[in-house]
Amino acid sequence: MPNASDVPLVGQEYEVEVGPVAHGGHCVARTDAGRVLFVRHALPGEKVVARITDGEEGSRYLRADAVRVLEASKDRVEAPCPYAGPGRCGGCDWQHAKPGAQRRLKGEVVAEQLKRLAGLTPEEAGWDGTVMPADGDKLPAGEVPAWRTRVQYAVDDQGRAGLRRHRSHEVEPVEHCMIAAPGVSELGVEKRNWKGMSAIEAIAATGSRDRQVVLTPRPGARLPIVELDRPVSVLRVHEGDGSVHRVHGRPFVRERADDRTYRVGTGGFWQVHPKAAQTLVEAVMQGLMPRRGETALDLYCGVGLFAGAIAQRVGEGGAVLGIESGKRAAEDARHNLQDLPRVRIEQGKVESVLPRTGITEADLVVLDPPRAGAGKSTVAHVSGLGARRIAYVACDPSALARDLGYFRENGYRVRTLRAFDLFPMTSHVECVAILEPAEKGR
Repeated sequence: MPNASDVPLVGQEYEVEVGPVAHGGHCVARTDAGRVLFVRHALPGEKVVARITDGEEGSRYLRADAVRVLEASKDRVEAPCPYAGPGRCGGCDWQHAKPGAQRRLKGEVVAEQLKRLAGLTPEEAGWDGTVMPADGDKLPAGEVPAWRTRVQYAVDDQGRAGLRRHRSHEVEPVEHCMIAAPGVSELGVEKRNWKGMSAIEAIAATGSRDRQVVLTPRPGARLPIVELDRPVSVLRVHEGDGSVHRVHGRPFVRERADDRTYRVGTGGFWQVHPKAAQTLVEAVMQGLMPRRGETALDLYCGVGLFAGAIAQRVGEGGAVLGIESGKRAAEDARHNLQDLPRVRIEQGKVESVLPRTGITEADLVVLDPPRAGAGKSTVAHVSGLGARRIAYVACDPSALARDLGYFRENGYRVRTLRAFDLFPMTSHVECVAILEPAEKGR
């Protein structure tokens, strides 16, 4: 006999009052019996019928979709995208919310994470509580910014390109993704059949006319002849080890930021929103205010975006060390910054390479870690370098808040924090925190 706590509740429906927004693109609600629900497609203050999508009788919480709205929020709009909604495409979280409401919700998430994980109020973090849109993204309700310059399409068994449903491997075939940048849409990936493929990544650089598709074949499948609506480079993901090989065209795309061109190979990181790289460089440089002759570290440096910006500002008497774990990205960083002899790039994990460098002090530090954050030991090491200012770039507010708590334990305070909506229609938000030694702020 199955344990009573293992009885699945998927499909059951509850009428609930929707509470506050939570990290991850959903809101919190409780059933009459006190069960916690994380409800997608809802907004705070609404009354909805929530259908359970994941969870069992013994689960700490249940996941659900709002399948009927009984009392709507004033911030609700009809989703502009025909593929958005319960059980449909999982690429967007807030298509049903006005753009201004989306930014307010993201701000509430950042504030909640700062308070819960770092013990900081917005005022203590030097943040006014707002989430700023990128230039050109402030659109009226019902309009969607086409911002995503890299789209990972999944392919179903019939060869149709689409996007994954939320927390699922199932494919939602689409004729057009509304948040895809024009350079992606003009390729026409959704219009052709991709039989034998399991995934197609379409990339449209904003710093050049470079276009690229990366094909992942199903086991044993042959690569198709790629004929798209625009000239495009083609790369293939190797079935055995996941490495990427050039089929024809350039194995990289060229991007622009801070008056420099950056080569970004497959596997190298570049911000997805066309305005993101420039927005973040400006925020980091304004926060750090590099001076001539200073030394700096760029940790998790990718293809060298921040290292290049700092190096141009510290001048020939300065020095910048970048550390990047990805082999291809580190190679690209060396190529991109080869005209700046004061920059050195080391390849390897930050937690391994940084202690080996023997560096005991630095004037400035930039951290742009992956979603999991930098972690306690790396924060402790960085704090021991005595930098006058540290810039922390974060795509996950919970990881940011945890690491800010570690920095406080190691003698650093947050001077300013800025939040940017560089992922419209989704729950993601980008933050830039500037830190300085705590005694300086007294």
